[in-house]
This record gives sequence, C-alpha cells and structure tokens, in this order.
Amino acid sequence: MNKNVRILTLAAVALALISASGCNKLRARDQLNKGVESYKDSKYEQAVDHFQKAVQLDPSLINARMYLATAFVSQYIPGVDDPDNLRTANQAIDEYKQVIDMNPSRDQKVNSAKGVAYLYLNMKKWDDAKKYYRMASELDPNDPEPYYSIGVIDWTACYQPRMARRAELGLKPEEELNPKNKEQKKACDELKVKNDPAIQEGIDSLKKAIELRPDYDDAMAYMNLMYREKADLECDDLSARAEDLKTADHWVDETLRVKKVKADKAAAAAGGGITVPDQAK
Repeated sequence: MNKNVRILTLAAVALALISASGCNKLRARDQLNKGVESYKDSKYEQAVDHFQKAVQLDPSLINARMYLATAFVSQYIPGVDDPDNLRTANQAIDEYKQVIDMNPSRDQKVNSAKGVAYLYLNMKKWDDAKKYYRMASELDPNDPEPYYSIGVIDWTACYQPRMARRAELGLKPEEELNPKNKEQKKACDELKVKNDPAIQEGIDSLKKAIELRPDYDDAMAYMNLMYREKADLECDDLSARAEDLKTADHWVDETLRVKKVKADKAAAAAGGGITVPDQAK
C-alpha cells in the first residue's frame, strides 16, 4: 500500500469514526428526550432505561446523567435498608458524582452535591452528607438549605447518643444529669467532649441559615433543639444551663411568631387580600 492510499484509508476511517460519533450523539439525545417523557409520565423504570442508553451512547451528555440520577432518586425510598433500595441510592450517587467530576455548570454541580448529600443523609451517613452539603454551600453561599441540613445532621448526631446514654442511666426525659452523681457526671463529661463540636457547628450553621432566610421557621425550631442539647451538658455550670434554656425558649417563641405571620399571609392571600374589620366580624 503506497503512502497516498494509506493516507486516504486513514482519512476514511477517521471520517467514519466522526460520523459514528455524531450519529451516537443524535441517538443519545433521542434517548434523553424519550427518557424525559417517560419521567414526566412517572414511568421511572422506562426513564432509567432511556437515560442509561443515552449515557452509553454519549458519556459526555451531562443532562442525561443528571436525569438518570434524578430517576434513581424517584425510585428510592428514604429510610428503607432493603439491598435493592440501597443499590438504587448508590446508583444515583454514582451518577451525581460523575457529573461533579465532569465540567458541569454551577447549578448542575450544586444540584448534584445536594443530591448526594440528601441520599447520604437518608442513609444515615452523616459525615458524607455534611461533606457534600458543605460543597453545595461553597458553590452557592447564599443558599440557606445546606446550612440548615448540616444543623439537622448535627442535632441528630448529638441527640441519639445522648438519649441512649440517659436510658442506660435510667433517667426520665425531664430529668437533668446530676453532677453530684458520679456515674451521671462521668456520662455528662464524656458526652460533652463527644458532642460539643457538633453542637457548636450546628448552632453556627443554623444561625447562617436564618441570616440568609429570616423567616426560616424550621431552622428556628432546630435552633431551639440545639440549645437544649447544649443545656443538658452544662452539668457543672447551672447559670450557663439556665442561659441556654432561655435561648432555646426564645427560639420557640420566634418559631411560633414566624409561623403565625406565614399563616396570616396565607389566609390573606386565600381571601383575596381582603381584611375584615374587627367590628364586622
């Protein structure tokens, strides 16, 4: 084969590859569109099949991976530890992580990070969930939701072991840890060392969420809970405990106030914004 023939052959092969690649991209988009239609019709298994084919045909098609992850999430049942259910969650996580490692837009990366965090949260993998919520907040510092979610995780991670330890000591829910009781004092000291960092992180995260969304009543409710966690471990400082409980009560009041404001606004909107004078009621 002379040089010219070889060049022509290589050019023909390259052209065929380019043509096949272009054809695959078109087929991938067709599968993506079919997957979107199936997803809209709540036919999640069909949607998954179409999105998987789209990814196989064009691995660089980020939207297909995003939709594939979303379709997996739609099939996932939070809190159920069935192997098939966990496999579905991990498949979604894998797709979201693939998106993060590609060259996505900021919104795609934020949504992927939040998607991974949400799944890890429901799988009770607290540290992994916080890692991806932090990633989301770094990408979008003005979004209060990742800060709120970190606060919820921190409270859960503190509350569960504290209540388990109290149960071991035979304490009733309303009983405080008594520093004069040797066993209770030891439990309090151990819990304080273990939980203090998470308590402080939780309070800081919830404060940030409320700064970004001043009417964030869910964050206020957890702020109350976090300060009660803090108060229960102030075994050696009764004044600090009293101050923490006072702060917790403040957040209860704020939660109720904000909920009332929201309810009043909703009622006004439902009534067309017409306020009935007191004398007419």
